[in-house]
Amino acid sequence: MPEPPRAAPGARRLLRRTLRGVRLHPGRTAFLLLPLALLALAVRLLVPPSSPEAGGALVIATGGVKGVYFEYGRAVAALAESELDGVSARVEPTTGSVENIRGLVAGRFTVAFSASDVAADAVRGRPPFTAPLPLQALGRIYDDYVHLVVPASSPAQSVRDLVGQRVSLGSPGSGTEVIADRVLAAAGLSRDDVRERHLSLSDSADALRAGRLDAFFWSGGLPSGGVTELAASLPIRLLPLGDAAEQLRERYGASYRTARTPAATYRGVEPVETIAIANYLLTRPDAPAGLVEGLTRLLFDLRDDLARDVPLAARLDRGAAIFTEPVPLHAGAERYYRRVKA
Repeated sequence: MPEPPRAAPGARRLLRRTLRGVRLHPGRTAFLLLPLALLALAVRLLVPPSSPEAGGALVIATGGVKGVYFEYGRAVAALAESELDGVSARVEPTTGSVENIRGLVAGRFTVAFSASDVAADAVRGRPPFTAPLPLQALGRIYDDYVHLVVPASSPAQSVRDLVGQRVSLGSPGSGTEVIADRVLAAAGLSRDDVRERHLSLSDSADALRAGRLDAFFWSGGLPSGGVTELAASLPIRLLPLGDAAEQLRERYGASYRTARTPAATYRGVEPVETIAIANYLLTRPDAPAGLVEGLTRLLFDLRDDLARDVPLAARLDRGAAIFTEPVPLHAGAERYYRRVKA
């Protein structure tokens, strides 16, 4: 006897959601919602997926485990396995944007998070890359804010006050390392002017807390878990970096803008003017169009689900997501944006 059909993951999730709605809205609402859910489930059982190429392995390159890339990637991976038929997803922690892009081009990853400035350097073949790399985007997702963290007791008030200090410039191969070098240069400094360290966010926070470090750079979404944990155990400040934004725009392009950290982002930390950088979710041109379209759809259609784990996901906006210059959109992502616009 043939095995009875099983509900596809997306159908199961739709049914669970609708049943939750039935419980929340008793009475007549139940009689309206339940038949709709059962109809959707029947359609998913009887009609094959519209994008059979969407199945397969999905490897998401993220960043350090205390950063937003990792949190966002883990939430996306969980929903991809639940919602995209035949997809097996896993998250790969990394040092950040530079490693993500190199691994993506080498075929280690399916999609990767990257700061827009590093992605622009990659497609243009600028340092730290040696030749133009073939990258495409699913969309622009949220903005990073550049943090320059010092103990609250530090006498430092600006970047130039860090001369001779022990400063972490971020993990090797990270977007933080790229922006730290550029911020130092905008202040008329270089690595030779500080006692440089190259630590992850987690290790930087531990070293600052233990008194083994005087300051560290970090570029990440707000709030970043590692900084939140640090601020809960050690009074800290953020040094202002807003004056450097215009210099960076003139030299490196439009990836940089001035932004103010919102009040109460971190416990006891006053808002400052700093640098904001957009983030992209990247892939390769040869990534299956069905998989990319399905993943792009998931980001928007299940934005509220993602936002329960990653509040920054709530800021995802279709109108802004298509602006990923100079990185072109992938054909699968373009197909999604055209369909929702029609």
